[in-house]
Amino acid sequence: MNLHEYQAKEIFARYGIPVPQGQLASSPEAARAAAKQVGGEKFVVKAQVHAGGRGKAGGVKLVAGFDAVEEAAKKMLGTRLVTKQTGAVGLPVNSVWVEKPSGIARELYVSGLIDRSKERIVFMASAAGGMDIEEVAAHTPEKIKYVYVHPAAGFQPYQARELGFFMGLTKEQVDQFTRIMSGLYRLCVECDCGLVEINPLIVTTEGNVFALDAKLNFDDNALYRQKTIAEMRDPTQEDERERVAQQFDLNYVSLEGDIGCMVNGAGLAMATMDIVKLHGGRPANFLDVGGGATTERVTNAFKLITSSSEVKAIFVNIFGGIVRCDLIAQGIIEAVQQVGLKVPVVARLQGTNMDKGRELLQKSGLKITPVDDLTEAAQTAVRLAKG
Repeated sequence: MNLHEYQAKEIFARYGIPVPQGQLASSPEAARAAAKQVGGEKFVVKAQVHAGGRGKAGGVKLVAGFDAVEEAAKKMLGTRLVTKQTGAVGLPVNSVWVEKPSGIARELYVSGLIDRSKERIVFMASAAGGMDIEEVAAHTPEKIKYVYVHPAAGFQPYQARELGFFMGLTKEQVDQFTRIMSGLYRLCVECDCGLVEINPLIVTTEGNVFALDAKLNFDDNALYRQKTIAEMRDPTQEDERERVAQQFDLNYVSLEGDIGCMVNGAGLAMATMDIVKLHGGRPANFLDVGGGATTERVTNAFKLITSSSEVKAIFVNIFGGIVRCDLIAQGIIEAVQQVGLKVPVVARLQGTNMDKGRELLQKSGLKITPVDDLTEAAQTAVRLAKG
């Protein structure tokens, strides 16, 4: 689960991480009032969306005067901001953050995430922070330094000093940076973060270290014990189908293809998408209905898949281990009838009672093609999707 910048900054402040003063606004008039409350003559107006690259996409404006703040907010609110991270559809801008500008002497970068291969939190830092950090990672990786945190010892001050001096901070600035890193680590552990990122972390003209931006991502599996954070979720920033899938306990991710995939088991789902791609098709989604697939769950899965107008065929690949294939087949038939499905379905059922399941599909009189072989099933789905 992601948070908006203003929400992340609220949490940063709780953990002693310095952030600039700002106010949230959801209308041009409220943006003017926010600017008056912030005070000063110049302001930064930032579109609040769950994506990076806002500055290059016109989602961050430095303006002077209350009229300019209101005008900038008017141009942003109610639009969809398109960045490299959002795709062509973009994300809706429902609010803006009005902030007092900071005098920037240097832009740095720092982030932390879980390295699953090492089973530790890793922190990354670079003196080359700012909008082009992706280019730094791609072309000059030596400008990024990593430190790994042993879970028994926790984050140590010497690790913060190591990162701070690597970025060229002075001793006084390293002391400030150490306090920031201590807060980031506590935030990671106590709030079940999957990612914390500050880009840019700035050194001001006065020599102070500030978090000018803030990005937080949380482990969905831990939200049951992070109720305050869970309440901050903004469903308008999430794919509608993925949000609905969560309500039905389905693991669903939207993709850009035209072959809907319904599979039980995450590994089998990945393999199914791979073989569809191998034979010239494009998966429209990742969808794992789980080991205990029921008629209701299968029906909801079909509704999710067909909610995309891009889907031209559906590939059902089920291994009947925990559940019987004949029950799955009956669920597929009922789901197709309920949804009023117009696109063809290719169904591969393997496992318990698979012969009975195929027989049910063949006698259904619906546009369902049962296929035994995985390769043949993928090729059939690709052929039907291409008409």
